[in-house]
Amino acid sequence: MINDHNLPSIALSIKKIAKEMGFQDCGISDTELTDAENFLFQWLKNKFHGEMDYMQKHGSKRSRPNDLIPDTCRVISVRMDYFPPHAKEAWSVINDNTAAFISRYALGRDYHKVLRNRLQKLAKKIEELVGPYQYRVFVDSAPVMEKAIAEKAGLGWIGKHSNLLSRDAGSWFFLGEIYVDIPLPSDETSSFHCGDCTSCIDACPTNAIIAPFQVDARRCISYLTIEHKGPIPVEFRQAMGNRIYGCDDCQLVCPWNRFSEDTAETDFSVRHQLDDVTLLELFNWDETTFLANTEGSAIRRIGYERWQRNIIVALGNSTSSAEIIAALTLKLSNSNDYLAEHIEWSLAQLKNSATFQHP
Repeated sequence: MINDHNLPSIALSIKKIAKEMGFQDCGISDTELTDAENFLFQWLKNKFHGEMDYMQKHGSKRSRPNDLIPDTCRVISVRMDYFPPHAKEAWSVINDNTAAFISRYALGRDYHKVLRNRLQKLAKKIEELVGPYQYRVFVDSAPVMEKAIAEKAGLGWIGKHSNLLSRDAGSWFFLGEIYVDIPLPSDETSSFHCGDCTSCIDACPTNAIIAPFQVDARRCISYLTIEHKGPIPVEFRQAMGNRIYGCDDCQLVCPWNRFSEDTAETDFSVRHQLDDVTLLELFNWDETTFLANTEGSAIRRIGYERWQRNIIVALGNSTSSAEIIAALTLKLSNSNDYLAEHIEWSLAQLKNSATFQHP
């Protein structure tokens, strides 16, 4: 049995150990998420989740930790920075329509594996402090309101783009949680520091941030390139530009990210030069190459067909060339209807563009 008088010192020890293990911040929250639950249910009612049925199928388990894991009374929330060092400057890639832009978080190893392994080790260290206890580790893999929890734990505030923001680190970080049955002292909820700024709202290429804190996923490039399984809606194809996996625009313009630092985690370093590669080079990957080069990467989860779909749309937004036209035309001859429709759209875009140079 844990002596209540020891709980404050245990909480301090947990935070100290977490930072020693490579987490940049650690906080503790209770499980009261009524406001976040109300917001979530309204968001779902508005159908802003698109095809992400998993957002609603668990009912209240997402917003009531004790419903998901009985006897949970506290959540230990951690932050791990991920911005990859030495990555090519993001805007220079976005503004080069022959290059492929991949969200900064996906340039290295899959964060799920990195954080989950580290959190499991932290959970075991806590057991050394308190003895046997009930816990469950989560990294974006279960019905958990990670951003609302992190806000309550003092790790930052939810910005108008719906991402968590820290005064010390901006938004380039991952979150992870440990649900515990230990009544640790809770940290103070973070205060809001966006003020009147609307940079993220103004920068969204598809106007997916329809109001402060309100993101319609059905319009979001990250959703369209990663979660959405069907054809890319025609109305958003041009706005996608060369973004083939995710979109960072709302974070790139955020003033708070001037305080962010590159990660020291080597697992998050750029792999296979994905920060500086042409669309055509990636389009020419066959499925075997795709699987080999995305092993251990979050990118692999979308599969080869959606990867091709995204690149095909981006090629339609690129500077036309005989080489790109030939590659798309060749692909069209042996594609299924799903990809063929995107190829036909891209060929039409290229042939009608002012930059098309006839061979």
